[in-house]
Amino acid sequence: MEQPLLTIEAPPSFLRVHRRFFRSAGPVLAMVLAGCLLLSVGGVLPLPFERVVTLEGRAASRTEFFEDAEVRRILLRHHIEVRMTRAPGSRAMANGNLDGYDFVFPSGQPAAELVSEEFPEANVHRPFLTPIVLATFRPYAEALVAHGIATPQPTPRGDAPLYYELDMDAFLSATERGTRWTDLDIQRYGAANENIVLAHTSDFCASNSAAAYLSLVAFTRNGQKVPDDPAEADTVAADIKPLLVGQGMGSGDRLRSYTSREGEAVAPIVVLYENQFLTYQVGEQAQRGAVDEERVLLYPTSRSVSQPQLIALTPEGDRLGRLIVNDPELRRRALELGYQVLEPTNGTVDAEQLDGFLADRGIPAPWVRETTQARLPDLTYLERMIGIVGECDPAGGPG
Repeated sequence: MEQPLLTIEAPPSFLRVHRRFFRSAGPVLAMVLAGCLLLSVGGVLPLPFERVVTLEGRAASRTEFFEDAEVRRILLRHHIEVRMTRAPGSRAMANGNLDGYDFVFPSGQPAAELVSEEFPEANVHRPFLTPIVLATFRPYAEALVAHGIATPQPTPRGDAPLYYELDMDAFLSATERGTRWTDLDIQRYGAANENIVLAHTSDFCASNSAAAYLSLVAFTRNGQKVPDDPAEADTVAADIKPLLVGQGMGSGDRLRSYTSREGEAVAPIVVLYENQFLTYQVGEQAQRGAVDEERVLLYPTSRSVSQPQLIALTPEGDRLGRLIVNDPELRRRALELGYQVLEPTNGTVDAEQLDGFLADRGIPAPWVRETTQARLPDLTYLERMIGIVGECDPAGGPG
Protein backbone atom coordinates (compact mmCIF):
# COMPACT_ATOMS: atom_id res chain seq x y z
CA MET A 1 0.00 0.00 0.00
CA GLU A 2 1.16 3.40 -0.81
CA GLN A 3 1.92 5.67 2.11
CA PRO A 4 -0.22 8.88 2.32
CA LEU A 5 1.57 11.95 1.22
CA LEU A 6 1.66 14.96 3.58
CA THR A 7 1.92 18.37 2.06
CA ILE A 8 3.82 20.82 4.22
CA GLU A 9 3.21 24.42 3.27
CA ALA A 10 5.81 27.01 3.88
CA PRO A 11 4.87 29.43 6.67
CA PRO A 12 3.68 32.85 5.47
CA SER A 13 6.49 35.22 5.04
CA PHE A 14 7.17 37.86 7.66
CA LEU A 15 6.41 40.56 5.14
CA ARG A 16 3.06 39.03 4.12
CA VAL A 17 1.85 38.72 7.76
CA HIS A 18 2.81 42.26 8.59
CA ARG A 19 1.17 43.55 5.44
CA ARG A 20 -2.11 42.02 6.55
CA PHE A 21 -1.59 43.36 10.10
CA PHE A 22 -0.91 46.89 8.93
CA ARG A 23 -3.87 46.80 6.52
CA SER A 24 -6.23 46.06 9.44
CA ALA A 25 -4.53 47.86 12.32
CA GLY A 26 -2.82 50.67 10.44
CA PRO A 27 -5.63 53.23 10.75
CA VAL A 28 -5.91 52.59 14.50
CA LEU A 29 -2.16 52.93 14.99
CA ALA A 30 -2.18 56.16 13.01
CA MET A 31 -4.87 57.59 15.29
CA VAL A 32 -2.94 56.53 18.40
CA LEU A 33 0.27 58.09 17.12
CA ALA A 34 -1.54 61.31 16.20
CA GLY A 35 -3.14 61.46 19.63
CA CYS A 36 0.21 60.94 21.34
CA LEU A 37 1.69 63.72 19.26
CA LEU A 38 -1.10 66.12 20.26
CA LEU A 39 -0.81 65.18 23.94
CA SER A 40 2.93 65.62 23.81
CA VAL A 41 2.60 69.07 22.26
CA GLY A 42 0.05 70.05 24.93
CA GLY A 43 2.31 68.88 27.71
CA VAL A 44 -0.17 66.28 28.96
CA LEU A 45 1.42 63.01 27.81
CA PRO A 46 3.96 62.76 30.65
CA LEU A 47 1.25 63.16 33.31
CA PRO A 48 0.36 59.46 33.68
CA PHE A 49 4.02 58.79 34.44
CA GLU A 50 4.39 61.64 36.94
CA ARG A 51 2.90 61.86 40.41
CA VAL A 52 -0.31 63.92 40.54
CA VAL A 53 -1.08 65.29 44.00
CA THR A 54 -4.76 65.38 44.96
CA LEU A 55 -5.70 68.26 47.26
CA GLU A 56 -8.86 68.50 49.31
CA GLY A 57 -10.44 71.95 49.41
CA ARG A 58 -13.58 73.51 50.83
CA ALA A 59 -15.35 76.65 49.65
CA ALA A 60 -18.79 78.08 48.97
CA SER A 61 -19.32 80.11 45.78
CA ARG A 62 -15.57 80.03 45.02
CA THR A 63 -15.91 76.29 44.40
CA GLU A 64 -16.86 77.35 40.87
CA PHE A 65 -13.29 78.53 40.23
CA PHE A 66 -11.81 75.09 40.84
CA GLU A 67 -14.64 73.35 38.99
CA ASP A 68 -13.83 75.33 35.84
CA ALA A 69 -12.51 72.94 33.17
CA GLU A 70 -9.70 75.26 32.09
CA VAL A 71 -8.52 75.80 35.67
CA ARG A 72 -8.47 72.04 36.21
CA ARG A 73 -6.46 71.55 33.01
CA ILE A 74 -3.89 74.16 34.03
CA LEU A 75 -3.53 72.69 37.51
CA LEU A 76 -3.10 69.20 36.05
CA ARG A 77 -0.13 70.50 34.08
CA HIS A 78 1.34 71.41 37.47
CA HIS A 79 0.54 67.85 38.63
CA ILE A 80 -2.26 69.02 40.95
CA GLU A 81 -5.81 67.76 41.09
CA VAL A 82 -8.28 69.53 43.38
CA ARG A 83 -11.33 67.90 44.93
CA MET A 84 -13.75 70.47 46.30
CA THR A 85 -16.39 70.09 48.98
CA ARG A 86 -19.03 72.77 48.64
CA ALA A 87 -20.28 74.55 51.76
CA PRO A 88 -23.69 76.27 51.96
CA GLY A 89 -21.82 79.54 52.52
CA SER A 90 -18.39 80.87 53.48
CA ARG A 91 -19.46 81.72 57.00
CA ALA A 92 -20.94 78.25 57.50
CA MET A 93 -17.68 76.79 56.21
CA ALA A 94 -15.58 78.92 58.56
CA ASN A 95 -17.64 77.80 61.54
CA GLY A 96 -17.48 74.13 60.55
CA ASN A 97 -14.97 71.32 60.96
CA LEU A 98 -11.98 71.77 58.63
CA ASP A 99 -10.04 68.63 59.53
CA GLY A 100 -8.60 66.82 56.52
CA TYR A 101 -8.57 69.79 54.15
CA ASP A 102 -5.48 71.16 52.43
CA PHE A 103 -7.03 74.58 51.97
CA VAL A 104 -10.21 76.59 52.31
CA PHE A 105 -11.28 79.43 50.04
CA PRO A 106 -13.65 81.86 51.81
CA SER A 107 -15.28 84.42 49.55
CA GLY A 108 -14.37 87.42 51.66
CA GLN A 109 -12.61 88.93 54.64
CA PRO A 110 -15.08 88.18 57.48
CA ALA A 111 -15.16 84.42 56.88
CA ALA A 112 -11.41 84.39 56.23
CA GLU A 113 -10.79 86.07 59.59
CA LEU A 114 -12.83 83.39 61.33
CA VAL A 115 -10.65 80.68 59.75
CA SER A 116 -7.42 82.56 60.50
CA GLU A 117 -8.38 82.82 64.16
CA GLU A 118 -8.57 79.01 64.28
CA PHE A 119 -5.39 78.55 62.19
CA PRO A 120 -3.16 81.54 63.04
CA GLU A 121 -0.07 79.97 61.42
CA ALA A 122 -1.75 79.34 58.06
CA ASN A 123 -0.49 81.23 55.00
CA VAL A 124 -3.11 83.39 53.28
CA HIS A 125 -3.11 84.05 49.50
CA ARG A 126 -5.18 86.83 47.89
CA PRO A 127 -5.38 86.30 44.10
CA PHE A 128 -8.27 88.55 43.05
CA LEU A 129 -11.31 90.51 44.18
CA THR A 130 -14.82 91.30 42.99
CA PRO A 131 -17.36 93.96 44.01
CA ILE A 132 -20.71 93.27 45.68
CA VAL A 133 -23.50 94.21 43.25
CA LEU A 134 -27.26 94.05 42.99
CA ALA A 135 -28.37 92.13 39.91
CA THR A 136 -31.80 92.90 38.50
CA PHE A 137 -33.89 93.03 35.32
CA ARG A 138 -34.28 96.00 33.00
CA PRO A 139 -37.92 96.85 33.89
CA TYR A 140 -36.99 97.15 37.57
CA ALA A 141 -33.89 99.22 36.83
CA GLU A 142 -35.92 101.58 34.65
CA ALA A 143 -38.59 101.95 37.35
CA LEU A 144 -35.87 102.89 39.85
CA VAL A 145 -34.43 105.41 37.38
CA ALA A 146 -37.84 107.03 36.84
CA HIS A 147 -38.16 107.63 40.59
CA GLY A 148 -34.64 108.98 41.12
CA ILE A 149 -33.31 105.90 42.92
CA ALA A 150 -30.94 104.74 40.17
CA THR A 151 -28.99 106.38 37.34
CA PRO A 152 -27.89 104.63 34.12
CA GLN A 153 -24.19 104.59 33.42
CA PRO A 154 -23.20 106.29 30.16
CA THR A 155 -22.83 104.06 27.12
CA PRO A 156 -20.43 104.79 24.22
CA ARG A 157 -22.99 104.51 21.40
CA GLY A 158 -26.20 105.30 23.22
CA ASP A 159 -27.01 101.60 23.64
CA ALA A 160 -29.35 100.34 26.35
CA PRO A 161 -27.21 100.36 29.52
CA LEU A 162 -26.18 97.17 31.27
CA TYR A 163 -25.02 99.03 34.38
CA TYR A 164 -26.66 101.53 36.73
CA GLU A 165 -25.63 103.51 39.81
CA LEU A 166 -27.91 102.81 42.79
CA ASP A 167 -28.51 105.45 45.46
CA MET A 168 -28.35 103.09 48.44
CA ASP A 169 -29.86 105.52 50.92
CA ALA A 170 -32.84 106.21 48.62
CA PHE A 171 -33.23 102.48 47.92
CA LEU A 172 -33.25 101.57 51.62
CA SER A 173 -35.64 104.42 52.39
CA ALA A 174 -38.07 102.98 49.84
CA THR A 175 -37.86 99.62 51.59
CA GLU A 176 -38.32 101.28 54.99
CA ARG A 177 -41.49 103.05 53.82
CA GLY A 178 -42.91 99.78 52.55
CA THR A 179 -42.82 100.96 48.93
CA ARG A 180 -44.07 98.32 46.53
CA TRP A 181 -43.11 97.88 42.91
CA THR A 182 -46.62 98.90 41.90
CA ASP A 183 -45.96 102.22 43.67
CA LEU A 184 -43.04 102.68 41.26
CA ASP A 185 -45.35 101.98 38.28
CA ILE A 186 -43.52 98.77 37.41
CA GLN A 187 -46.39 97.81 35.08
CA ARG A 188 -45.38 100.67 32.76
CA TYR A 189 -42.17 98.76 32.03
CA GLY A 190 -43.77 95.43 31.22
CA ALA A 191 -43.56 93.69 34.61
CA ALA A 192 -46.10 92.80 37.28
CA ASN A 193 -44.99 92.73 40.91
CA GLU A 194 -46.78 93.86 44.06
CA ASN A 195 -43.97 92.98 46.49
CA ILE A 196 -41.96 95.44 48.56
CA VAL A 197 -38.85 96.95 46.96
CA LEU A 198 -35.83 95.18 48.49
CA ALA A 199 -32.78 93.10 47.62
CA HIS A 200 -32.81 89.33 48.11
CA THR A 201 -29.72 87.71 49.63
CA SER A 202 -28.41 84.30 50.51
CA ASP A 203 -28.69 83.09 54.11
CA PHE A 204 -27.15 85.67 56.48
CA CYS A 205 -25.99 82.94 58.85
CA ALA A 206 -24.09 81.04 56.15
CA SER A 207 -23.15 83.36 53.32
CA ASN A 208 -20.29 85.83 52.84
CA SER A 209 -22.18 87.85 50.22
CA ALA A 210 -25.14 88.26 52.59
CA ALA A 211 -22.80 89.35 55.40
CA ALA A 212 -21.11 91.82 53.03
CA TYR A 213 -24.48 93.27 52.03
CA LEU A 214 -25.47 93.51 55.70
CA SER A 215 -22.26 95.49 56.31
CA LEU A 216 -23.04 97.76 53.34
CA VAL A 217 -26.55 98.46 54.62
CA ALA A 218 -25.26 99.09 58.15
CA PHE A 219 -22.60 101.48 56.86
CA THR A 220 -25.19 103.40 54.82
CA ARG A 221 -27.79 103.66 57.58
CA ASN A 222 -25.30 104.48 60.32
CA GLY A 223 -24.05 107.71 58.74
CA GLN A 224 -21.28 105.98 56.73
CA LYS A 225 -19.47 104.73 59.81
CA VAL A 226 -19.11 101.37 61.48
CA PRO A 227 -20.17 100.53 65.04
CA ASP A 228 -17.31 100.87 67.51
CA ASP A 229 -18.78 99.15 70.56
CA PRO A 230 -21.13 96.21 71.24
CA ALA A 231 -24.11 98.37 72.21
CA GLU A 232 -23.93 100.36 68.96
CA ALA A 233 -23.56 97.16 66.94
CA ASP A 234 -26.71 95.76 68.54
CA THR A 235 -28.64 98.99 67.93
CA VAL A 236 -27.62 99.23 64.28
CA ALA A 237 -28.43 95.55 63.67
CA ALA A 238 -31.90 95.95 65.17
CA ASP A 239 -32.43 99.09 63.05
CA ILE A 240 -31.51 97.49 59.72
CA LYS A 241 -33.07 94.08 60.31
CA PRO A 242 -36.47 95.03 58.79
CA LEU A 243 -34.64 96.21 55.64
CA LEU A 244 -33.04 92.79 55.20
CA VAL A 245 -35.38 90.04 56.34
CA GLY A 246 -38.53 91.11 54.49
CA GLN A 247 -37.46 88.68 51.77
CA GLY A 248 -38.19 85.71 54.01
CA MET A 249 -35.69 82.87 54.30
CA GLY A 250 -32.49 83.53 52.36
CA SER A 251 -31.78 81.25 49.40
CA GLY A 252 -28.60 79.22 49.07
CA ASP A 253 -27.93 80.00 45.41
CA ARG A 254 -29.13 83.38 44.22
CA LEU A 255 -27.13 83.16 40.98
CA ARG A 256 -29.04 80.08 39.86
CA SER A 257 -32.41 81.64 40.57
CA TYR A 258 -31.39 84.92 38.89
CA THR A 259 -30.27 83.26 35.65
CA SER A 260 -33.25 80.88 35.50
CA ARG A 261 -36.36 81.53 33.42
CA GLU A 262 -38.34 82.15 36.59
CA GLY A 263 -35.71 84.47 38.06
CA GLU A 264 -37.66 87.70 37.62
CA ALA A 265 -40.69 86.25 39.41
CA VAL A 266 -38.67 84.61 42.21
CA ALA A 267 -36.49 87.60 43.14
CA PRO A 268 -36.27 90.69 40.90
CA ILE A 269 -33.20 92.09 42.72
CA VAL A 270 -30.52 89.78 44.17
CA VAL A 271 -27.15 90.32 45.81
CA LEU A 272 -24.34 88.78 43.74
CA TYR A 273 -20.65 89.18 43.01
CA GLU A 274 -19.75 91.20 39.93
CA ASN A 275 -17.70 88.34 38.45
CA GLN A 276 -20.76 86.06 38.48
CA PHE A 277 -22.72 88.49 36.31
CA LEU A 278 -19.80 89.07 33.94
CA THR A 279 -19.16 85.33 33.56
CA TYR A 280 -22.84 84.85 32.72
CA GLN A 281 -22.70 87.57 30.05
CA VAL A 282 -19.49 86.14 28.55
CA GLY A 283 -21.31 82.82 28.22
CA GLU A 284 -24.33 84.49 26.61
CA GLN A 285 -22.10 86.28 24.11
CA ALA A 286 -20.30 83.04 23.23
CA GLN A 287 -23.50 81.01 22.81
CA ARG A 288 -25.91 83.52 21.28
CA GLY A 289 -23.61 86.15 19.82
CA ALA A 290 -25.14 88.85 22.05
CA VAL A 291 -25.33 89.82 25.71
CA ASP A 292 -28.51 89.36 27.71
CA GLU A 293 -29.83 92.93 27.70
CA GLU A 294 -32.71 92.11 30.04
CA ARG A 295 -30.39 91.30 32.95
CA VAL A 296 -28.52 94.32 34.31
CA LEU A 297 -26.44 95.40 37.31
CA LEU A 298 -26.96 98.02 40.01
CA TYR A 299 -23.75 99.37 41.59
CA PRO A 300 -24.36 100.76 45.09
CA THR A 301 -23.08 104.29 45.65
CA SER A 302 -21.13 102.96 48.64
CA ARG A 303 -18.70 100.46 47.14
CA SER A 304 -18.25 97.09 48.84
CA VAL A 305 -15.58 94.70 47.59
CA SER A 306 -15.23 91.01 48.36
CA GLN A 307 -11.70 89.60 48.37
CA PRO A 308 -11.54 85.79 48.28
CA GLN A 309 -8.67 84.40 50.32
CA LEU A 310 -7.11 80.99 49.88
CA ILE A 311 -6.02 79.83 53.33
CA ALA A 312 -3.44 77.02 53.16
CA LEU A 313 -3.79 74.39 55.88
CA THR A 314 -0.98 72.14 54.56
CA PRO A 315 2.25 72.70 52.60
CA GLU A 316 0.55 71.35 49.48
CA GLY A 317 -2.27 73.84 49.94
CA ASP A 318 0.32 76.60 50.27
CA ARG A 319 1.87 75.59 46.95
CA LEU A 320 -1.57 75.80 45.33
CA GLY A 321 -2.09 79.26 46.81
CA ARG A 322 1.19 80.52 45.39
CA LEU A 323 0.25 79.12 41.97
CA ILE A 324 -3.14 80.85 41.94
CA VAL A 325 -1.48 84.18 42.74
CA ASN A 326 1.57 83.93 40.44
CA ASP A 327 0.94 81.55 37.53
CA PRO A 328 0.26 83.57 34.32
CA GLU A 329 -2.22 81.03 32.93
CA LEU A 330 -4.26 80.88 36.13
CA ARG A 331 -4.22 84.66 36.43
CA ARG A 332 -5.47 84.93 32.87
CA ARG A 333 -8.22 82.42 33.53
CA ALA A 334 -9.33 84.32 36.65
CA LEU A 335 -9.61 87.42 34.46
CA GLU A 336 -11.71 85.45 31.97
CA LEU A 337 -14.02 84.46 34.84
CA GLY A 338 -14.72 88.12 35.55
CA TYR A 339 -12.40 88.73 38.51
CA GLN A 340 -10.27 91.81 39.06
CA VAL A 341 -6.86 90.17 39.34
CA LEU A 342 -4.37 91.49 41.90
CA GLU A 343 -0.73 92.13 41.04
CA PRO A 344 1.50 89.65 42.94
CA THR A 345 4.09 92.30 43.82
CA ASN A 346 1.93 95.00 45.38
CA GLY A 347 -1.64 93.67 45.56
CA THR A 348 -3.09 96.42 43.34
CA VAL A 349 -5.66 95.99 40.55
CA ASP A 350 -5.11 96.90 36.93
CA ALA A 351 -8.73 97.61 35.95
CA GLU A 352 -7.78 97.97 32.29
CA GLN A 353 -7.06 94.24 32.06
CA LEU A 354 -10.68 93.29 32.75
CA ASP A 355 -12.00 96.12 30.58
CA GLY A 356 -9.82 94.97 27.69
CA PHE A 357 -10.94 91.36 28.04
CA LEU A 358 -14.61 92.39 27.99
CA ALA A 359 -14.07 94.69 25.01
CA ASP A 360 -12.43 91.85 23.06
CA ARG A 361 -15.62 89.83 23.51
CA GLY A 362 -18.01 92.64 22.64
CA ILE A 363 -19.23 93.15 26.20
CA PRO A 364 -19.50 96.67 27.64
CA ALA A 365 -17.31 97.27 30.68
CA PRO A 366 -18.84 98.90 33.76
CA TRP A 367 -17.82 102.47 34.40
CA VAL A 368 -16.20 102.55 37.84
CA ARG A 369 -16.30 106.01 39.35
CA GLU A 370 -14.83 107.18 42.63
CA THR A 371 -17.20 106.12 45.41
CA THR A 372 -17.16 105.83 49.17
CA GLN A 373 -15.64 102.54 50.30
CA ALA A 374 -18.02 100.87 52.73
CA ARG A 375 -15.96 99.73 55.72
CA LEU A 376 -16.51 96.42 57.43
CA PRO A 377 -17.20 96.43 61.16
CA ASP A 378 -14.77 94.75 63.51
CA LEU A 379 -15.26 90.99 63.20
CA THR A 380 -16.59 90.72 66.76
CA TYR A 381 -19.24 93.36 66.11
CA LEU A 382 -20.08 91.97 62.67
CA GLU A 383 -20.69 88.55 64.20
CA ARG A 384 -23.07 90.11 66.74
CA MET A 385 -24.94 91.90 63.95
CA ILE A 386 -25.21 88.75 61.82
CA GLY A 387 -26.54 86.86 64.81
CA ILE A 388 -29.23 89.49 65.42
CA VAL A 389 -30.32 89.88 61.80
CA GLY A 390 -30.16 86.19 60.88
CA GLU A 391 -31.06 84.82 64.32
CA CYS A 392 -28.18 82.40 63.91
CA ASP A 393 -27.12 79.61 66.23
CA PRO A 394 -23.47 79.51 67.43
CA ALA A 395 -22.48 77.08 64.65
CA GLY A 396 -23.22 79.62 61.98
CA GLY A 397 -26.48 78.21 60.72
CA PRO A 398 -29.97 79.63 60.94
CA GLY A 399 -31.41 79.32 64.41
